[in-house]
Amino acid sequence: MHLCGVRGSSPAPGIDFVRYGGHTSCVALSHDGHAPSLILDAGIGLERAGKLLSGAPFAGTLLLTHLHWDHVLGLPFFSGADREDARIQVLIPEQASGEPAEEVLGGVMRPPYFPVGPTQLRGDWSFGTVEPGVLQLEGFEILAREIPHKGGRTFGYRIGDGRSTMTYMPDHCPTVLGAGEDGLGAYHETALELAADTDLLIHDAQLLPAELPREACFGHSAADYAVELGRRAGARAVVLFHHRTDRTDEALDALGQRLASSSPTVFVATEGAVHDL
Repeated sequence: MHLCGVRGSSPAPGIDFVRYGGHTSCVALSHDGHAPSLILDAGIGLERAGKLLSGAPFAGTLLLTHLHWDHVLGLPFFSGADREDARIQVLIPEQASGEPAEEVLGGVMRPPYFPVGPTQLRGDWSFGTVEPGVLQLEGFEILAREIPHKGGRTFGYRIGDGRSTMTYMPDHCPTVLGAGEDGLGAYHETALELAADTDLLIHDAQLLPAELPREACFGHSAADYAVELGRRAGARAVVLFHHRTDRTDEALDALGQRLASSSPTVFVATEGAVHDL
């Protein structure tokens, strides 16, 4: 599993963000060291995912958690897919409007905002929607569940290959279901189901507890919530993901140090990191 983009909301360029990275959300999964065949989210980290193909075309699925800019704007810059010999399936959560996936994506990828629409990219592209439930994609079994966020339907995914599991919840706002017993948000049934006994929980950690009163309304979690959710669910490790745009390398160092003694094991998501499961 490759972390290709770990930043949230918008990219973070500049010298203060070099070590942890400034590309937005994208995670690439592969089987036994082969080229990635399942990619989660299409932030601008998707450009980095293209480099994992070593010049070969992408043949697989892009599975999106939701349609916010930081999860879709890398789509037309995926070098492994915008080529005649590529095969790409793009799946998004079923929308309340019932619009087809290519029309939804065309809302942000069309003139005058962008030169071409999603159906004008080169290669064999297909577009579809998914509902909550179990999916079989690229040799992985995926449990999809709707989780609270803000501004559109958002899914979390639990992904397994028969040997190991990982859980991906990059945008999650548990405070909309109540403050919970520790004030960080509710440890609700859906989140616990997705994270139960998982080997690796990749979770929204955009905020610090002190920032929740002012910023939770934008739809995100505190890092401490991610760790406690992992503990309650029996996760073996937690990756703090979707870093706030202005969270510098030094600030992320401090966050990692503060939570270093936590159980389960905590990693601060770093662009380019590889986690073998």
